[in-house]
Amino acid sequence: MQQTLANLGWRSTFQQQLSLNELETGIPARIIAQHRSEYVLQSKQGEIHLPILSSMPQLAVGDWLLLDQHQQFVRELERFSLFSRKAAGHKNALQLIAANVDTALIVSSLNHNFNLNRLERYLALAHEAQVEPLVVLSKADLCPNPEDYVQQVQKLDRRLVVEAINGLDTQSVNKLRPWCGVGQTLALLGSSGVGKSTLVNTLLGQATQHTGAISAEQDKGRHTTTARSLLAIPMGALLLDTPGMRELQLSDCEAGVAATFADISEWAQHCRFVDCEHESEPGCAVQAAIQAGDLELRRLQNYRKLQREQAHNAASLAEKHATDKRFGRLIKSIQKAQHQEKHRY
Repeated sequence: MQQTLANLGWRSTFQQQLSLNELETGIPARIIAQHRSEYVLQSKQGEIHLPILSSMPQLAVGDWLLLDQHQQFVRELERFSLFSRKAAGHKNALQLIAANVDTALIVSSLNHNFNLNRLERYLALAHEAQVEPLVVLSKADLCPNPEDYVQQVQKLDRRLVVEAINGLDTQSVNKLRPWCGVGQTLALLGSSGVGKSTLVNTLLGQATQHTGAISAEQDKGRHTTTARSLLAIPMGALLLDTPGMRELQLSDCEAGVAATFADISEWAQHCRFVDCEHESEPGCAVQAAIQAGDLELRRLQNYRKLQREQAHNAASLAEKHATDKRFGRLIKSIQKAQHQEKHRY
């Protein structure tokens, strides 16, 4: 089925990046899936399979690319938003999650998986990407008091939009319709087993994603989605499903953390000392807010934790980048010397 660029999320900011010649001869295409050795792209001409080459920049599902008439990669178009994290495990690298997203659906289930610290971590990721967050509390049908959880999340930020839904019920999921207009791109974020695949199936109106059974012992769904993909839903939006994240390490996310904990920054402006650590200093407005019940100690502790984590990971990645550049220059100098030596005789 032929797509229009508008249906794929094309906007004027992308068109403005193209020259007149590129507008006439180039093929704009969006990455809709990523596999080990290739990207799957969608364009007006249909689906395109593009091999992943080492010469290409690091790309993500949701990116817009410009191809030539032979459907070969020319360049990547500048993004308006990007989700990234430190790669899971001990690997010291940055992993791109999704690009050109309008709204982040941060999914948390109303069972033992519910965790405010984890929600704040995802909110920091969304704020750093400059993407509107929408917190979706799933499995509301299994919770006797979903409104209590909604209020807990709302306390994090009064401007935050929170919806409690039953992912199996179409009428309940219709609460998300205002964010699902034609050409809008939504990214589903959340840890394993929170009901993202169930939500995807209901939004699509068909069982596209395999869903895992709930463990009665642990009350956690199995990790079911294994690849990132961009799916068109009947409401008109594009839904970017991502694998459940067992580990979400923030990196170079200072602005995102600050935006997520803006209330702490506001309290800190009233501290007696500019360099207040919010521990036991006299005249600390942050500690006074905690004593008065206006700020949770848990929130301050998580703020500090995420600050330290993102700073450490950002420094580690910066050092790795510098080391790689030095190594690259060394290899080039050796190759140059070998070339000169070869042609000396």
